[in-house]
Amino acid sequence: MNKKQIDTILHSGKFQHAFKDPKLVETHISYVLLGSSLAYKFKKEIKYSFLDFSTLQKRKYFCERELVLNNRISTGVYLKVVPVRQQGKDLNIAGTGGKIIDYALKMKRLKDAKQMHLMLDKKRVNKDHIKALAVLIRKFHQQTTVIKNKFNQQHFATRFNDLLSVKDTITSSLGAAQAKIIEKAVRVSDKFLQSHYDLFTQRVEGGFVRDCHGDLHSRNIFLYRKPIIFDCLEFNDEFRQIDILDELAFFCMDLEADGFYTLSKAFTNHYFSKTKKQFGSREQLLFTYYKCYRANVRAKVNALRTLQADDPLRNKRLEDVKKYLALMNTYLDELA
Repeated sequence: MNKKQIDTILHSGKFQHAFKDPKLVETHISYVLLGSSLAYKFKKEIKYSFLDFSTLQKRKYFCERELVLNNRISTGVYLKVVPVRQQGKDLNIAGTGGKIIDYALKMKRLKDAKQMHLMLDKKRVNKDHIKALAVLIRKFHQQTTVIKNKFNQQHFATRFNDLLSVKDTITSSLGAAQAKIIEKAVRVSDKFLQSHYDLFTQRVEGGFVRDCHGDLHSRNIFLYRKPIIFDCLEFNDEFRQIDILDELAFFCMDLEADGFYTLSKAFTNHYFSKTKKQFGSREQLLFTYYKCYRANVRAKVNALRTLQADDPLRNKRLEDVKKYLALMNTYLDELA
């Protein structure tokens, strides 16, 4: 879908009546129309190096993939894939007349007040929430498919060291001291990957690389009595088929970036409470490395967004770059 088509649906009398003051949420790869009890998610007509939604059939395929993958962990939220039809100038969702021009995911609308990042902002997340999350995610990981792809050291190094691509941007905006953190990160990462190659391969052989969620952070979690996790990463299998420690590291780094170290520690304690041997000293070191990598990615993404000339949040992005680089540096000191 494109923005003009989304606006046509959003402002149609039929849709307004059915949804009662709907609102639009836009991400870099999708549009989501939110109503009082339902939501519809549309994929943008885009193609990047890491995803391809450029054709009708591909958007249908990835809508179907998103439905299946998310229902592994949170059944009842993703309901079904429905067609978007055009008849003359009219567009409708899940109707019967007209030509199919796109597809959407029909979803249950969740309460904004239950979204974890908003609850964190209000200091309303407690250790009971964290325990329930740990139990849910541990059970999910135990049931997911084991991935046996051989660990590719060079490929991972290339992904980590891509932070160098924004070094000049960061230097010009934040100064040379920040650039030195990037150089340090590349040195430490290259050494770690080489020194602990056997650990990475053992993790693959031990069945710890699985078909995970792939985008596990507080914005993708709603803290009902039983937590709901949504927005599983469907568009690139490689980003989702990862070591469970990498998945957990993303979530914990997200907490630690905002100062919630106690909750992060409580989460790993609960997650590994029944399998403590799976989180020994070497695994904890690997976990720190993965947190370092996730902070790296956050810093790079925010730096890239500052390059958009019309970005009204540029100063906020730069502050986030600085925050994630500082967090990454603390992890680097633990690894060095």
